[in-house]
Amino acid sequence: MRPPMKKVAIIFTVAVFLPSLVLAWLALRSLEDQQFVLERQQALLYSATAESLSREINSYLVKVRRGFTLEVEELLLKRTAGEVAPAFDELLRQRWPLAEVGFAVSADGELLAPPAGGRTEARRFRDENTLFLSNRQVVEAYALNEAIERSVFPPGDHAQVVTAQTQSQPPPSRSSFKGGKAQQLFRNVSPQNQAFSQQMRQPLPTDNLSKITLAEAEFRQMVQDARQGTIARFLQNRLNLMFWYRPPRDTNVVFGTLVNLARLTDELRPIVKLEPETLQAEICVALLDDTARPVAVSADKFRTNWKRPFVAAEIGKTLPHWELGIYLLDPNRLTESAQLVKLTLGLLILVLIAAIGVGSWLIVADLRRQLRLARQQTDFVSNVSHELKTPLTSIRMFSELLEEGGIEDPEKQRSFLRIIAAEAARLTRLINNVLDFSRLERGEKHYNFARCDLVALVCETLNGYRPHLETARFTLEFTMPGAPLIVHGDHDALAQVLVNLLSNTEKYSGERREIRVDLRVKDEPLPHVELRVLDRGIGVPKGCETKIFEKFYRAHDSLSSGVQGSGLGLTLARQIARAHGGEVTYEPREGGGSCFALLLPLPPQSTAPEPTLRADAVDGLADGPAPPAGHAP
Repeated sequence: MRPPMKKVAIIFTVAVFLPSLVLAWLALRSLEDQQFVLERQQALLYSATAESLSREINSYLVKVRRGFTLEVEELLLKRTAGEVAPAFDELLRQRWPLAEVGFAVSADGELLAPPAGGRTEARRFRDENTLFLSNRQVVEAYALNEAIERSVFPPGDHAQVVTAQTQSQPPPSRSSFKGGKAQQLFRNVSPQNQAFSQQMRQPLPTDNLSKITLAEAEFRQMVQDARQGTIARFLQNRLNLMFWYRPPRDTNVVFGTLVNLARLTDELRPIVKLEPETLQAEICVALLDDTARPVAVSADKFRTNWKRPFVAAEIGKTLPHWELGIYLLDPNRLTESAQLVKLTLGLLILVLIAAIGVGSWLIVADLRRQLRLARQQTDFVSNVSHELKTPLTSIRMFSELLEEGGIEDPEKQRSFLRIIAAEAARLTRLINNVLDFSRLERGEKHYNFARCDLVALVCETLNGYRPHLETARFTLEFTMPGAPLIVHGDHDALAQVLVNLLSNTEKYSGERREIRVDLRVKDEPLPHVELRVLDRGIGVPKGCETKIFEKFYRAHDSLSSGVQGSGLGLTLARQIARAHGGEVTYEPREGGGSCFALLLPLPPQSTAPEPTLRADAVDGLADGPAPPAGHAP
């Protein structure tokens, strides 16, 4: 046993224990990175919040643009585009509060509205945009139309969340218009990514590029053949946001509006809020304009460096350089949480290391048990092979003698037939034990529980086993109640328990071949039946009283001692007894030998009959005078 165990111990140490210690050491090293891990987890969580709010704002801007489109359509219900265009500025401002200036441009680049010489806002608009709208000037602008939204900018591209992960690899610049140029610009905010950069052993990024592109093109290049769109451009560091719409009934005129940003911001403020409310105690969300100044804040009294949000999301081309920033209300909270996580994980790692040590000891102990079991299984195969071969040889030999007809003495013929029957019964018991054990191991053993007279069952079993005992020259005494004793159980299974106990007694008998069977009722600790099988055999070695009920275990080595058996009889007896709510026990018998007892619970309201010797029920079982009722030596 020692060489295999030594080999197993070496393999276990190399394959399991040492790698576990290395992993534990690496886990302890990883505790230093908990600040970064926690910050990254928070960044992912808050990035989802920023992205969700950014999508809501973009959805609302699309709704606002559609509202402008509906206003234009209503104006064109009863009039043509040519009739509406000259007075479009005044008509639109009367109907749509977000309009600061309404304009109309013909297909050949003529600015039809607002009229020259009008109000101050209209005159300024004409001065700043006439050349651009008439296609005589290339300007830098952020533009979107239906074609661009479908092809160049897929859904979700307008609101990309910028965290530490996305800063290191800015997307390539792309032109949105045929014949136009596009370029990327720096953003006005810089999300906090120091922990990530330090963890990656890299300097802080300086290229905080925007995810949207700035195009250089004429008005017709931005409009193309689309029906509606958005143009945002900066003039004197002031954002000009324009919506435009080309009516399908008259494509020669493009109607548009310069949006009043102050009024638009007022309508965006209700969107800048936190849901669920639990986030309100952790973060503040702010809508920042193109100068990184807050125009809407979820926490009114919160103040911070607005250019340094924890995470941020760009709104998109409709409001270029506008950001949705997430700020930590208590920046020290992350550090405190990281320290708590370090402490918790440190304790957990120590517990796991201890568990590895204890688990290793348990595994080694189990390996020793499995090796012992493997040896017992090998012995079991040898024993079963031997037990099958011996009775088969006897059956074949005596059957051939009878077949040849050379045995004319009737007494010898009966003796040979008894031997054949006894060996066949022996084979049957062995095979039944093996099959029942296999069913129990697979959980397929089923019992037919019913009312069962234990007195009749014991008598029937002993009558069937009597020829074998007579052949082996055993004397048998049996003490049992004089009336039926009813229990709830499986008749065949309980009979098998008694046969297994008798077989075990027979195998380990000494020179005194005496077997005694007692059946009695006991009241303590609860009413139960006790069926004892006593012998004067060699007994069980000290220290093996419990092991003899383990599968394949043999207290005496069968190959060296000559004791036949498979090592399953007592195992099956105990399993069957426990399935009936009972037990099989062992204790040494006074004066030498063994005492095995089957204990079964009595059904409620059962009475205990007086014990008597039932020699009439079991013919020829007792040799000599009968012992007194209830006597058990």
